[in-house]
Amino acid sequence: MRLRDTEKVQLVKQKAIELIVKDGLEGFSMNKLAKACQISVATLYIYYKDRDDLIVKITIEELESMTQGIMKDFNPEMSFEQGLHKQWENRYAFAKEKPQMNLFFDQLRSSSYQPTLLSDAISEFKMTMGQFMTNAVKRGEIEEMPLDVYWSIAFAPLYNLIRLDQEGKSLDGSPFKVTDAVFWKTFDLVVKALKK
Repeated sequence: MRLRDTEKVQLVKQKAIELIVKDGLEGFSMNKLAKACQISVATLYIYYKDRDDLIVKITIEELESMTQGIMKDFNPEMSFEQGLHKQWENRYAFAKEKPQMNLFFDQLRSSSYQPTLLSDAISEFKMTMGQFMTNAVKRGEIEEMPLDVYWSIAFAPLYNLIRLDQEGKSLDGSPFKVTDAVFWKTFDLVVKALKK
């Protein structure tokens, strides 16, 4: 068996993400990927059993990478505002560093691969974030609420700003770039909405 070429594996991963973002999962095939990487289809099967194996492995690797980025310098014992601030910083930094990843995960969220997003790859992340929320409730900083409600208020505005920034257009069609002023004003409004 041939040894894995790490540069080739990275190229395959990068091109797979690009193709899935561009063409969707329905338009993604091993043949298209091989052509984009300028390698033979047989070479892909050295690295991955099949298309599903490739997608699942890339998803797990990227979820782990995202989790590490989001958790950098974060502690669930932080005050609510301080911890949420760090989360916003980290999530925005990850989105800027890997702009296609939100689009890649969006493709997976509405697919049969969705259970992979809830895999063991992010179980520690979910426990840490759950502890952060529990601590904030215990300290009386925020009301107790369902996780989905919390996430929608705490992070949906951030991801909307990221999406608008990546698209380069405001809702009215005018050019848009996230500035520090817009970013932190939105954060302040989110904190105000959540804090008691």
